[in-house]
Amino acid sequence: MERREDAALLTGSGRYADDLGTRPGTLHAAFLRSPYAHARLRSIDISAALAASGVRCVLTGADVKRWAAPFVVGVKAPMEHWCLAVDKVRYAGEPVAIVIAQDRYLAEDALELIKVEYEGLPAAVDTESAAAADAPRLHEAVGSNVVSDRSFAYGDPDTAFASAAHRVRLKIRYPRNSCTPIECFVVVAEYLAGGEGYEVLTNFMGPFSLHAVMALALKVPAAKLRLRLPRDSGGSFGVKQAVFPYTVALCLASRKAGAPVKWVEDRLEHLLAATSATGRVSTIEAAVQPDGRISALAYDQLDDCGAYLRAPEPATFYRMHGCLTGAYDIHHLKVRNRVVLTNKTPAGLVRGFGGPQVYFALERLMQRIAVELGLDPLDVYRRNFIRADAFPYRAAAGALIDSGDYHAALGLAAQRGGLADLLARRAHARSAGRLYGVGYAAIVEPSISNMGYITTVLPAEARAKAGPKNGAISSATVSIDLLGGVSVVVASAPQGQGHMTVLAQVVADVFGLEPEDIAVNVELDTQKDAWSVASGNYSSRFAGAVAGAVHLAAKKLREKLTRMAAAQLACDVSDVAFGGGKVSARSRPDKALAFARVASSAHWAPALLPAGMAPGLRETVFWTPEQLAAPDEKDGINTSAAYGFGFDICALEIDRDTGQVRIDRYVTAHDAGKLLNPALADGQIRGGFAQGVGAALMEEFAYSADGAFLSGTFADYLVPTAMEVPEPLILHMETPSPFTPLGAKGIGEGSNMSTPVCIANAVADALGAAVDPEKIVLPLTPAKIVALLGAADPAPIPQKPAPAAVAPDAAFASRPASWARLLRWLGMER
Repeated sequence: MERREDAALLTGSGRYADDLGTRPGTLHAAFLRSPYAHARLRSIDISAALAASGVRCVLTGADVKRWAAPFVVGVKAPMEHWCLAVDKVRYAGEPVAIVIAQDRYLAEDALELIKVEYEGLPAAVDTESAAAADAPRLHEAVGSNVVSDRSFAYGDPDTAFASAAHRVRLKIRYPRNSCTPIECFVVVAEYLAGGEGYEVLTNFMGPFSLHAVMALALKVPAAKLRLRLPRDSGGSFGVKQAVFPYTVALCLASRKAGAPVKWVEDRLEHLLAATSATGRVSTIEAAVQPDGRISALAYDQLDDCGAYLRAPEPATFYRMHGCLTGAYDIHHLKVRNRVVLTNKTPAGLVRGFGGPQVYFALERLMQRIAVELGLDPLDVYRRNFIRADAFPYRAAAGALIDSGDYHAALGLAAQRGGLADLLARRAHARSAGRLYGVGYAAIVEPSISNMGYITTVLPAEARAKAGPKNGAISSATVSIDLLGGVSVVVASAPQGQGHMTVLAQVVADVFGLEPEDIAVNVELDTQKDAWSVASGNYSSRFAGAVAGAVHLAAKKLREKLTRMAAAQLACDVSDVAFGGGKVSARSRPDKALAFARVASSAHWAPALLPAGMAPGLRETVFWTPEQLAAPDEKDGINTSAAYGFGFDICALEIDRDTGQVRIDRYVTAHDAGKLLNPALADGQIRGGFAQGVGAALMEEFAYSADGAFLSGTFADYLVPTAMEVPEPLILHMETPSPFTPLGAKGIGEGSNMSTPVCIANAVADALGAAVDPEKIVLPLTPAKIVALLGAADPAPIPQKPAPAAVAPDAAFASRPASWARLLRWLGMER
């Protein structure tokens, strides 16, 4: 089935936020950003900017302090994060002021007229150094850059480590990176007259728990902050969660300007200051038996969250907390989590958030266990995997892993992926002195996040005082009009995944209609639509929660139609069938009514409805998985409703001279429960794989020692193109989830969790035992690999003697001098 979204997108008829019309008189904003990573704001002089042509006003931190409040943070610490800097700047690119003018050009010009006096301060850049007691402090009132330090123990890890035959340990670093959607942030904000609050059009993606964060910062009830989301969004991958501070800033800009204000983020701003995946330093250790079975794991993790703990962080730590043991049957676990602030862009949600960081440590450790014990890596996996008959399986830290057959998935990848052939290629390449490696990765992919997981950062007594938080409420509305037309409304904010296509399929199946008969509205309006604190498009919620809620709403509406049709067909309710656009009695197929006729009677003839039936054909369903409870008193937490699985195999070759990595074959086997649309599922896997390749080989947000940002353009922050991304071999198996309405699980993030570490394991295998495993650090650029090989720089190429000068012919001499120089440089004089 073709995607129904594509006709509009491919003909330039998409409705993105920047395409939508604005009210007459709308002004435009430009942000003044700090060039310093850490400095005190001594003064801001905006007088010259205010005098510039076309400038309406300038918003500064003084305005923000008068009209707004700092954003709430997820830990109990006296730090303040405002939408504009008010006393200090704490990262390069932090907004300091906003110019509001008649157009963007005039606003940008006026930025250069603002004079800011900064007092530079030492910067805390390296994560471990920033955690030290003597590091420059970002927030003096906190007293430390470590704003949360929590330790956890499940089972009896100390005894398990004390009795272990082997202890295998690694220190792992995961870099900062992002996903760079093709469309950047867009906000159009208006301060409404008469105290009605604010109305905002934005490409925000959720989670809608941040709606409350914005409303509190604006000092208005949630009902007075109206968010409207467009139908189309040019990608997000988690990143557009971070538009919310700019939403607040633009609301205040509109308030000061007395007019609607629009801002479209440019690429330079996005790279510099939008958001980032957290950088992580992990020390991970396993207690291992002689046959490779793991009895206990220990994590000591530091997360670099940037200059502010911006909501929903420290989500990247705690989203994965319940399943830190991954795909393995490990009963003893201890964890230390430290949230560290540095003079960098605040971190946030990036595709798979938490997963790439956890699995880079865990799966590097799995390979290391095999190496140190001299075992086949696949045997280590098989001996540690959760057994197929153990599901639903309660993991040590609390995840209730719903279903799976991990041994079968490994077998599928090995057989269909041609592992025997890849191992033969490796042996042949090595016999010829070439660097060829095979790596593996096994990941559990959580989906439908428990909204209570973030409170695991708080001690049990603090959680009890604040009250329990849990669940993952999803909402959907299905209605039928007076001509039998079916429409669907959801609160999901798609960014290209194909929501309209899948939801049309789901509803058509329920009513026996064709997908093209179903109208799907994926725009969202918080004042008109059904939504919840968990709404949005993140944590792979769509297939399990959103499509599941739509299915339940459609079934509820079908039950009503069934009673209506039974009365009209003079048959029992159990005899009613839907199919082919008709409603019929199974016992008498000749007695059939058009679907539209049955539906229309609810509108035109309510008096004929069965006794006790309310008029109207519209059902709204709110659904939450009952398995998602709040963290318990021992810090156990089921962090997600469903858990998919992926097993990857990567075979690659490294050029000894250049350090270039060439992926020979990449195999990825997925179990995402019931697949609702296999083609779209493959698209999600390819997208996650492409971003995983980038994270493995190219992408990193780099900073200088003083906090200056070094990755501010696509010349410095490399992302893979189609030329650098090979076609993976995608394999599927299905073990439906017993906990979601359709048996579906998420599939959009797993490849971004597994691909970086699978490639890293293959590189480590290719380089061999001579290379320190802790020096396998992403991204594995050619320069890093050459350094790992210890290769000397190649000798310079001997220069050929310059050719004798040749007099140009008349035609050549008649060309302009610039042409002559160019052709001579190209060696094309004649």
